[in-house]
Amino acid sequence: MSFALWALVIGALLVTMALAGSMLKRLPASASMFYLAVGYGLGSADWGPTPPDPQSYAAILERVSEVALLISLFSVGLKLGLPLSNRQWYLPLRLAFVSMALTVALIAASGVFFLALPLGAAILLGGILAPTDPVLASDVQVDDPGDRDRLRFSLSGEGGLNDGAAFPFVFLGLGLLGLHDLGPGGWRWLTLDLLWALAGGLAIGSLLGAIIGKLVVYLRTHHQEAVGLDEFLAMGLVALAYGAAQLAYASGFLAVFAAGLALQRSKGKSRGVQVPAPVVLQGKEASLAIATDPELAGAYMMQAVRGFNEQMERIAELVIVLVVGAMLPFIRFDWTTVGFLFLLFLVLRPVSVWLGLLGATVSRDQRLLISWFGIRGIGSIYYLMFALHHGLSGPIAEQAISLTLATVAVSIVVHGISVTPLMNLYTRRQLRKSQLPATVNRRQEPRE
Repeated sequence: MSFALWALVIGALLVTMALAGSMLKRLPASASMFYLAVGYGLGSADWGPTPPDPQSYAAILERVSEVALLISLFSVGLKLGLPLSNRQWYLPLRLAFVSMALTVALIAASGVFFLALPLGAAILLGGILAPTDPVLASDVQVDDPGDRDRLRFSLSGEGGLNDGAAFPFVFLGLGLLGLHDLGPGGWRWLTLDLLWALAGGLAIGSLLGAIIGKLVVYLRTHHQEAVGLDEFLAMGLVALAYGAAQLAYASGFLAVFAAGLALQRSKGKSRGVQVPAPVVLQGKEASLAIATDPELAGAYMMQAVRGFNEQMERIAELVIVLVVGAMLPFIRFDWTTVGFLFLLFLVLRPVSVWLGLLGATVSRDQRLLISWFGIRGIGSIYYLMFALHHGLSGPIAEQAISLTLATVAVSIVVHGISVTPLMNLYTRRQLRKSQLPATVNRRQEPRE
């Protein structure tokens, strides 16, 4: 596909979304569904170009999807405003580690007994498809750091954490296929790919996010320096956290997510303060005064960083989903694929959530919606391309491509159709419960 045609299509989509984006939010549809349809038209219609072969373009698509994922993980970290000591963190942690590991195990078992895959390929498929997506789940994420809804917070935290937590299982699957060094008895995988990757990524990202955030606020409030170029700050911290973690053989994804968390907690006196919008619009002098005000500097920095990052996230979503749509002709839609999709969405995800949240104080509505909104997307595309780029080939690669693309496409459609009515229903039910007498509400709702 020529660069000029890509530019034409992407430009038309960007203008269309700018004009009709607010209307689309009111419909039982998502922007990703629109991008997917356009991409499919480009890849399969007579007027479109030849669809991009995932195996031929694996290296390029790996990097593009990796960048998109990093932007989204940082954005999610910036939105989760609850302190780490808050009990609400228990839910996303259990979903991201316990439920995600259970999903890998269940997909691997299905791969061996239902798809007749070798164990290594089945575990690899589990690692590719287990993580939920932080890019396409924007409609069920927290809206801002002040959002305390348990459902939104849990799904956001899960999406931010499990993309990094899935990497060890991808390495394990590749290792069992002879494409990655697991070490004697698997010691390298256990110590480096699993334990250090998770702990090191979180530690490196947290340290860098906290240091840079506090340094910027200090320079602005004490010396009136480091003002402006908040876009550079956002992208620079993403690149710094990712690069440092990767060079230290830790998880770059977890490092970027943790950097976002740490940055929005470094607001100092600005914690919980909202920047008055009318003042921001008064010009450079008013903006400079706010940016260097001890009471507002941190909040102003976070507002600018979040705004830029959210725009980048939307652009990344458009590009990746458009490419996914163009690759849909590589899906083999047979009864085996259909059966696996039903199993994944209606059995494996709900079972893993139910087991992972045993004993958790979560309402029935929230548990059901968490079970349903296991949205698959850009993370799965990245792990697929990573596996292809690192040697996965032959019939196993073709089956992995078909199942991954089918899973992502079906997830975009079914979750895109259901997200608006289900979340509106959930909001109404939560509102009715909040209006109950306090004594009744305390009996029916779990403690936050």
